[in-house]
Amino acid sequence: MPSLQKDPPVTNFAFANHLEKMSSDNGVEKLATGLDVDLDYPQPQQQRASLEAERAVVRKLDWRVPPLLGALYLLSFLDRSNIGNARIAGMEDDLELTGHRYEWLLTIFYISYILFEPQVIMWKIVPAHIWAAVIVFAWGFLATVQAAVHNWQGEMAIRFLLGATEAGFGPGCPYLLSFFYLRHEVGLRIGMFLAAAPLANSFAGALAYGITSGHSKLANWRLLFLVEGLPSILFAVVAFFFLPDSPDKARFLNEEERTIARARAVRQVGITEKRVGGVNWKDVGAALLDLKCWLTALMYFSCNVSFSSLPVFLPTILVGMGYSSVHAQGLTAPPYLISFMVTILSTYLADRWQQRGYMIMFLTTVGGIGYILLAACNTVGVRYFGVYLAAAGIFPTIANILPWVLNNQGSDTRRGVGIMLLNLIGQCGPLLGTNVFNKSDAPRYTKGMSICAAFIFFTGFLALALRLLLVYENKKLDREHGTLEEIIARRTGDPSARESLEGEENYGASFRNVL
Repeated sequence: MPSLQKDPPVTNFAFANHLEKMSSDNGVEKLATGLDVDLDYPQPQQQRASLEAERAVVRKLDWRVPPLLGALYLLSFLDRSNIGNARIAGMEDDLELTGHRYEWLLTIFYISYILFEPQVIMWKIVPAHIWAAVIVFAWGFLATVQAAVHNWQGEMAIRFLLGATEAGFGPGCPYLLSFFYLRHEVGLRIGMFLAAAPLANSFAGALAYGITSGHSKLANWRLLFLVEGLPSILFAVVAFFFLPDSPDKARFLNEEERTIARARAVRQVGITEKRVGGVNWKDVGAALLDLKCWLTALMYFSCNVSFSSLPVFLPTILVGMGYSSVHAQGLTAPPYLISFMVTILSTYLADRWQQRGYMIMFLTTVGGIGYILLAACNTVGVRYFGVYLAAAGIFPTIANILPWVLNNQGSDTRRGVGIMLLNLIGQCGPLLGTNVFNKSDAPRYTKGMSICAAFIFFTGFLALALRLLLVYENKKLDREHGTLEEIIARRTGDPSARESLEGEENYGASFRNVL
């Protein structure tokens, strides 16, 4: 192993480059086992300069990657959930959606969404800009074609294909974001991405209000599908030209910034792993045997019961409260706008405090109380307030569950498998969620509200269980390797110099789970 003591002091990102160069000599593997290595750590002024350079790279990524993915996800969520607005805009009568036909239109989408979940790993096999462009164009075309459907059978076929194409995008985007950000950064960025879901619903309500309040020659629900489907086709071109495959291939970064980006990639996984085009099968097995992956998948299932049902049934629920169909379209917007802001705030705070479990427990309590109000109260104002609480609990909870998977898996492959498992199990939740609001329970839908309340509270219980497991694992690591303060003291002589561990937080002796 090459000696590092003869080299001049290095910055944080240069230290990661040292690890990258050492990987061929098994230097990183030795370091990852917890062996002490004498290093000349950077002086405070050098640290400040390196951290500022790194922050500049992160700011450039922030302005380009999460907003683009968020815009695409907004279109994706809009195209899957606008069927709820179309239903009360005349589609139910024109397509003769009698009995359970509407529920089947929702269910068939998630059946194909589950079947095609393994597409998540395509983000590691196919360059991101190509995969995103293909999949976005496909669902945009299908979403637009809904405007020409004339019977229930045709709409069933399109909803099945729509689910298959959208399964290749949304579930994999948090995984893609983990290529660009370190684990203490990725939560907020996933929050920025997933905040597009409530924003899409808010936008959908306002847009549906504008479209359905007019009098066009084309049926209002057909015009709704047409207007909301075409932008996805156009954005497929944007994705092809502007979505970077990885940070070190981003055209908006200069050569020095790409060097920093490559160093950050090493810091993320401990070794230089091929981020696009390869899968480590040993890590696949390790992830499948990790109880943490299964607990988060079960949490995702439980929360998805409510997450999937609220957007597609909320217009109907509001009509049941006594509002006209046109006003119900507009009243769906404000709760989702609040949910959008809570999603951003909660993921930011969870990243800052590194306490994702407590955040999820708080959010599920808020959402559960909202559903209790909807189930138990008769006053329209109180029930509408319950909608705010439900929306402010559900969407932010989802946004905090996803990064929790990525926070506690070390390699790109393990994170990919964790996300795939999360979605394979978690997306079964909508199969239940889209069938709990039956017409026979209208207008209160007490049964559906009670089921959603139970599952959202169960999500909070699972978050507590997972947090206890993570605390146990961290204490076990402390016993095996010493506490983080002891590791720092051995390496630097200064127990407070936590920055000396930067670049090793995902592997080796200094790895600790995010609680």
